[in-house]
Amino acid sequence: MRIGLAADNGNWHKGRLREALRGFGVEPVLFSLADVAVVTGGGEPLRVPGFEDGLPDGVLLRTIAGGTFEATTLRLGVLHALVAAGVTVWNGPTAIERSVDKAATSLLIARAGLPTPDTFVVSRREAAAEIVAREARPGKPIVLKPLFGSQGEGLMLLETPDDLPAQEMVSGVYYLQRYVPRADGLWRDYRVFVCEGRAIAGMIREGDGWITNVHRGGRPFAWDVPARAAELAEAAAAAIGVDYTGIDLVEDGEGGFLVLEVNSMPAWSGLQRVTEVDIAGAVARGFLSAVRAMRPPRLVSALG
Repeated sequence: MRIGLAADNGNWHKGRLREALRGFGVEPVLFSLADVAVVTGGGEPLRVPGFEDGLPDGVLLRTIAGGTFEATTLRLGVLHALVAAGVTVWNGPTAIERSVDKAATSLLIARAGLPTPDTFVVSRREAAAEIVAREARPGKPIVLKPLFGSQGEGLMLLETPDDLPAQEMVSGVYYLQRYVPRADGLWRDYRVFVCEGRAIAGMIREGDGWITNVHRGGRPFAWDVPARAAELAEAAAAAIGVDYTGIDLVEDGEGGFLVLEVNSMPAWSGLQRVTEVDIAGAVARGFLSAVRAMRPPRLVSALG
């Protein structure tokens, strides 16, 4: 089986996935999507480092390096071309596009009928100011998030229209989401890891401020994921079409949960500290099963 492991950063996660694949008898070829080339004029035009004699059977994607819009478009195009050629890609490019674009995520979660905080996405500052004036006030803020962003970077709490940054500071898109505080005053939310459609582990995240990402200093705690949270996370993963994902949830104050975000390139070093589930092993097992399902063994006739 010819397997590629595409990762541009994050040595801890890359190492865990490589060891997990080796544990299943597969030696992956590590490469960066930034090093894949398109060359026409003869043979397969998609040139993947380490696969000079053809395309891999499967590519397990850990990260896509940041870059310009053009560079990101090229790398997503490479993933689409791999899928079109019959290569199994986890997570696939459509799922990545849906989850990286927070507006698309919110739209699909809402269309699926899943609970999520009220969200407003507009392009003009005047429209955003009307929303903030209507929905927020001192002590009851609304969250401004970058359309593309992760690990709590670039988040702002807004209480008045005057708090809104200029249009060029948000790349022309205001993604505004109702802030859902806890009644007990704790800064806490939840992460559920879903793989192959099943919630396999979860954690509580607590911070010293309202941003609780482990990358930003949030503290992970073990969490026995309740059935309603597991079912919601699994439904959210299905709505976006991700094969493995970290689903962020908050409590709705009425005994249920709301979907905050769906991550198609989730980190799990914090989660791994508080769960006995081998996350990398689960991802590798599910990915290899998907690759094998796409390539069933050839039957050999006893009659020749």
